Amino acid sequence: MTPVHQTEPFRLGIENLLVPEVLETLRGARVGLLTHPAGTDAQLRSTVDLLVAAQRRGGFTMTALLGPEHGVRGAAPAGAAVGDAVDARTGLPVRSLYGATQKPTPAMLADLDVLVIDLQDIGTRFFTYIWTLYLVLEAAAEVDLRVVVLDRPNPLGRGAEGFLLERELASFVGLRPIPQTHGLTIGELAALFREELLGGAVDLEVIAMSGYDPEDPWPADLPWVPPSPNIPTRGTAVLYAGTGLLEAVTVSEGRGTALPFRWFGAPFLTEAHLDEICERLRAAQLPGVLVRPMWATPTAGDHRDALCGGVQLHLTDVPAVEGVRTGLHVLAALRDASPEVRWRESDGRWIDALSGTRCTRQMLEDGAGAEEIVAAWRPEAERFAATARQHHRY
Repeated sequence: MTPVHQTEPFRLGIENLLVPEVLETLRGARVGLLTHPAGTDAQLRSTVDLLVAAQRRGGFTMTALLGPEHGVRGAAPAGAAVGDAVDARTGLPVRSLYGATQKPTPAMLADLDVLVIDLQDIGTRFFTYIWTLYLVLEAAAEVDLRVVVLDRPNPLGRGAEGFLLERELASFVGLRPIPQTHGLTIGELAALFREELLGGAVDLEVIAMSGYDPEDPWPADLPWVPPSPNIPTRGTAVLYAGTGLLEAVTVSEGRGTALPFRWFGAPFLTEAHLDEICERLRAAQLPGVLVRPMWATPTAGDHRDALCGGVQLHLTDVPAVEGVRTGLHVLAALRDASPEVRWRESDGRWIDALSGTRCTRQMLEDGAGAEEIVAAWRPEAERFAATARQHHRY
């Protein structure tokens, strides 16, 4: 695939869709839109509003909105089921894909000729938007529906980290065998899903970005819109790729603080524990990360309203951070520091689901260090990266 020329001014997929000759491809169609609050142009205008306003000049009709986790307008908290509704701003019906239904039914797609998708992914396997994308592509193939994916940057860039998902551990935090971070834009990932996992059966078009350089994966003048409530910054997204694993142990991962996924703690962690954890993390010389002890009282999530001893991860060089490797060092240091750091489920099924493998848990339980785990998954990640390169557009 020929890479998009990178010397042009940067433009998002939604901005390139609205170019008259591209918009013309929707003429006469009944159009649905799968999106969320991070679906905006670079001026922070909602893709919903942009497409509704473009109906007359494009000669198409907006028929429905579809929403992933958190909903089209982003009002629902993490993990909360979202119901069908009517969008107050546009009057369009909203069909939820995060609740009783995760894969759209034929009836949900029957009044559409084209489904446009504008979702800001953050490059991590257990972030659910990519699995909504996958199930939509699968459903579209079954009813011969045209899908148009509007491309967006991957804030993590090209790096692939982590074990490939073991198929028997498939869940909505990982449905198919990709590593913990995949290194693709959402448009590239859609193409990989179609060609590698869906047999090329999907009528898929990707509206590429212009002027995008994956070596500088988040353009400096592109505002960050939180794609979910607990990912307030790009730095959070980079760390979440690894510190998201802390959801599997009996500590707070920072929900209900000003630093979700950049702080972790628990009431049972003492000053001595914090000093030990910080010493371990400093010795690991994790790129782009400094640490310090920090006490906090989460207002939501684990250990809500309890004063917790914890550690803040300060980011000094976001592009240099190795998110999964950093998260593994944090997890190993916590488990070694206190016996009260336990798996949330006694059988470890949540850490297995998040890491996509039984290997991470088993190696930690057997006393392996973080670097041994990294060495174990690196060949798998490199093999996936070689396949992924066939789908690069930039």
